[in-house]
Amino acid sequence: MTLEKTNIGVPGMTVILGALTAFAPFATDMYLASFPRIAASFGVEVGEVQQTLSVFFFGLAVGQLLYGPVIDRFGRRIPLLVGVAVFAVASALILIAPSIEIFTGLRMLQAIGGCAGMIVSRAIIADLFDDATSLKVLATMMMVQGLGPILAPVLGGYLAAGFGWRAVFVFLVGFALLCAVAVYVRIPETLASCDRRPITPGRVLGAYAGLMCRRAFMVPALAGGLALSAMFAFISGSPFVLMSLHGVGQEAYGWLFGLNAVGMIAAAQVGRLLARRFTPQAMLRTALAFDVAAGALLLAVADTPSLVVLLVPLFLALSTVPLIGAASISIAMGGAGDARGSASALIGVLQFGLAALVSALVGILHDGTAYPMTGAIFACAVAARLVLAATPGGRGGGGSAR
Repeated sequence: MTLEKTNIGVPGMTVILGALTAFAPFATDMYLASFPRIAASFGVEVGEVQQTLSVFFFGLAVGQLLYGPVIDRFGRRIPLLVGVAVFAVASALILIAPSIEIFTGLRMLQAIGGCAGMIVSRAIIADLFDDATSLKVLATMMMVQGLGPILAPVLGGYLAAGFGWRAVFVFLVGFALLCAVAVYVRIPETLASCDRRPITPGRVLGAYAGLMCRRAFMVPALAGGLALSAMFAFISGSPFVLMSLHGVGQEAYGWLFGLNAVGMIAAAQVGRLLARRFTPQAMLRTALAFDVAAGALLLAVADTPSLVVLLVPLFLALSTVPLIGAASISIAMGGAGDARGSASALIGVLQFGLAALVSALVGILHDGTAYPMTGAIFACAVAARLVLAATPGGRGGGGSAR
């Protein structure tokens, strides 16, 4: 299908798909500042509430692995609507969760539903656009998606302060219902019947195995996943670093969190403009080089008593995430062949599997300083660049598939 045959233009499609990919930042960033209140509500330590964040990331990874074959078999629209509905129901049930264990289980279910928006959005873009156009759309979509990390902590902080932590999840229910209506009314089915693949264990495993053996797919997907993990190191470590070490209040934390998201939106806008002149491979190499330099500077000032000195390199390091994400996804999806749904799923598994690992490591390595967070951000950048450099010519997976 081409976009001309749908009833929605590129801007409308981009806004809706961007909103669908914002489920994850809304469901994570909005409740970060409420950790102490949630812990008090269930009579547990804050550490047990922190585990609900890692469980959510794990659910995002597992859920996308399940959706890949499903959307290649049944199309994009119905699985997307089902996923949004699951997210809404799980968010509503959290409101009456009687224990932290039930709360944690519902967070897993919430993640499995919410990840539908991310995987289906990538597949829809690959269905409709060529590589060059998909890079522009992905960059614009990430700019829209970037509103989530800006609005989420600020809105979550005020909702929790005014109405209690459960108000955050009331908002998530309403947001999911609005997205469901937008999808039902405006998003068409983009996978033709003739392109659908039957679901059998052999086909599913074969599709994933084939993708994992394709250098043109795996190199940019892995590099992008590693770089994106820096964001989750920040999400996991920033409540302690900003609020405990530097004495930032609950509402101010939300604004500082959002300030970094402003940098991401600006970078996404730059990426959309650069996509007119540069290839995704060139953008990925340049953005990763900048990311390594910013991460090194951040690690060098990790023990500074000045909040401003810490925030400047942190801002620079995180601002590269949309550029790296858009370029790496565009390259990876272009190298995936016909298994676009499975490819989108595997990208998600890499992203959020690594995110769960990195966020857990930040907690495990907690030593009362900013080094676990800043060290993880730098390590993610270096690892991503090394993956890219390990390929012939370091061209971001531009070589032939093995």
